Amino acid sequence: MDSKINFPSKHGHNQIKICVSGAAETGNCGIDALDKAKELGREIARQGAVLITGATTGFPFWAAMGAKEEGGISIGISPAAGEREHVEVYKLPVDYMDLIIYTGFGYPGRDLLLTRSADAVICGCGRIGTIHEFTVAFEDGKPIGIFEGPWEMGAELEEIIAKGHRPNNKIVTGKDPKKLLEDIIALVKKDKIEFKIVKDPVPNSK
Repeated sequence: MDSKINFPSKHGHNQIKICVSGAAETGNCGIDALDKAKELGREIARQGAVLITGATTGFPFWAAMGAKEEGGISIGISPAAGEREHVEVYKLPVDYMDLIIYTGFGYPGRDLLLTRSADAVICGCGRIGTIHEFTVAFEDGKPIGIFEGPWEMGAELEEIIAKGHRPNNKIVTGKDPKKLLEDIIALVKKDKIEFKIVKDPVPNSK
């Protein structure tokens, strides 16, 4: 009897995962930040990628709203150890996320898992936490997008890069979410492993 197994032609794990890093408190982000964050989330969904955020409020939450409006997939990586702590202690939302992973590692540990769970990181309007996620992604060699807008973070990250004295050809910047995503996805695909479909992975037993 033939024991061959038919596998789908496309590996599901090849779906690109994009982390959106940004401020939970958006008082310094400017009046257009909501619309820009939502459009970034929509564009992630349009280009077939999965959105990953820190399961938080503010800029990442708005990106999650946009992704879900476009029918995309949104995953949150929480600093809390469980749903009750997430909601009652950290005061974080549960909406606009298909799945929340509870790490129990607080914000610093969450940041590490967040960026390492993604294929690339896009930094929007942010504060010190966004700088932390940027530097972790930088050290890990992840493709990074700097989403420019009416906020200071873009210029601040570019200054860090200039004064860091370490060249990096995996960083792209831009104000247009569509073009920024296209550039980021192109960088991700350069490092993607191409898998061949295995037609008969199980040897015949007699």
